[in-house]
Amino acid sequence: MHVLIRIAATAAALAVATAVVPGIQLGPGSVPAKVLTLVAVALIFGVVNAVLKPIVKTVGCMFYVLTLGLLALVVNGLLLWLTSAVAGALSLPFHITGFVPAFLGAIVVGVVGWLLGVLVKDDRR
Repeated sequence: MHVLIRIAATAAALAVATAVVPGIQLGPGSVPAKVLTLVAVALIFGVVNAVLKPIVKTVGCMFYVLTLGLLALVVNGLLLWLTSAVAGALSLPFHITGFVPAFLGAIVVGVVGWLLGVLVKDDRR
């Protein structure tokens, strides 16, 4: 159940990012099609984060320390941009036009995801 809630929260955060950040586009279609696209992109984003983020953090540990953690924003932007590329390869109508929209989108997704995490009670804690 926790995984489904996290996917829904990420999909909602991606929806906010598509509405707020110019350069992040969700293709045309009906509302159910857009929701399914956002859920699929949230799944892809979760897999990309689960696989690559620990590797990048381990390899770039010293850079994280030197930049006081600000490198994490760049890494999150790059991972979101990679998610867009994977979504495009899977023919999903989700596209990020460049690094700056990916960077801003990662900030929006992070903040909205954090807010939703605060609002949704986790029974495991």
